[in-house]
Amino acid sequence: MDEEQAKTEIWNYIFGFTDPLVLKCAIELGIADAIEVAGRPMTLNELSAAIGCAPDPLYRIMRFLVHRRVFGETCTSDDRGDLASYALTPLSRLLVRDGQNSMAALVLFETSPVMLTPWHALSAYIRGGAPPSFLASHGDHVWGHAAGNPEHSKLINDAMACDASIVVPAIVNGCIGVFDGLATVVDVGGGNGATLHMLVKACPWIKGINFDVPHVVDAAPEHNGVKHIGGDMFLTIPKADAVLMKWVLHNWGDEACIRILRNCKEAIPEDRGKVIIVDAVVVEEDRSGGLNDVRLMLDILMMIHTNGKERTEAEWKSLLTAAGFSRYTVTSIPTVQSVIEAYP
Repeated sequence: MDEEQAKTEIWNYIFGFTDPLVLKCAIELGIADAIEVAGRPMTLNELSAAIGCAPDPLYRIMRFLVHRRVFGETCTSDDRGDLASYALTPLSRLLVRDGQNSMAALVLFETSPVMLTPWHALSAYIRGGAPPSFLASHGDHVWGHAAGNPEHSKLINDAMACDASIVVPAIVNGCIGVFDGLATVVDVGGGNGATLHMLVKACPWIKGINFDVPHVVDAAPEHNGVKHIGGDMFLTIPKADAVLMKWVLHNWGDEACIRILRNCKEAIPEDRGKVIIVDAVVVEEDRSGGLNDVRLMLDILMMIHTNGKERTEAEWKSLLTAAGFSRYTVTSIPTVQSVIEAYP
């Protein structure tokens, strides 16, 4: 299994086929981290001692995760004879908290009690057309809840930074020309600035503006070449050569998206500006699985958590036309999202 296949598999594990709570358990126990630190496969007794837990329940967790191909199992020998040892695989390397391309933060966000509770209200939402299940479950929308709960806000921002560590390299390696000729880029809903931090490093000619609600940018770390600005994208967006939105519009219904896009259009130069949307494009006819499976899973997540949706190209075109954009292009990258460039 190569790295790209591993990324596809881990999306499936997070959102679908394997119980994601077992992945959460493995991350919280630090199983992948311990094996990474050891630099070699570890026996059950070594692993239980390293992470401080009893061997028997750990064995049952590892048996499940080996069966699911999250960890590998090898045989090592010492003076006590042959012993089974657990090794990292391309999948479990994505669960090392500080590892390259780690997706641990995204697992912890999606399996947090706050995000899991609304699933129990899904049928009631479908049956009665009630408000989004997250609102019904918690009395506020996702971002309002985060504003009053710093731990949940950190989970969101860490998860989005986790996604950025996968998506930004895919953009840089696949379509870096998107940023040619741009002196300033404002990242709307940029969270802790991780996306812009990586983009500015790859494109040092860009000055970045990280734009998000005040409580988010107030907690954001400083990054060279990135300025943090707090505000409300439904009111106004800072001026720049281009507006970037990664995994923002899928959180909102059509009317809200049109409002946001119109504000984006006001923020860029009419003659040379553009809006860069990094979001999923669902392929309705694609039954081949893989990333399109993940996009359809995410569509259900958006329905539950935000009242948003994942959109087909035809639906994106309808939004952009309604917001006053004259043309657009779509570029595929090897991740769940595509890159949509919209022009006034």
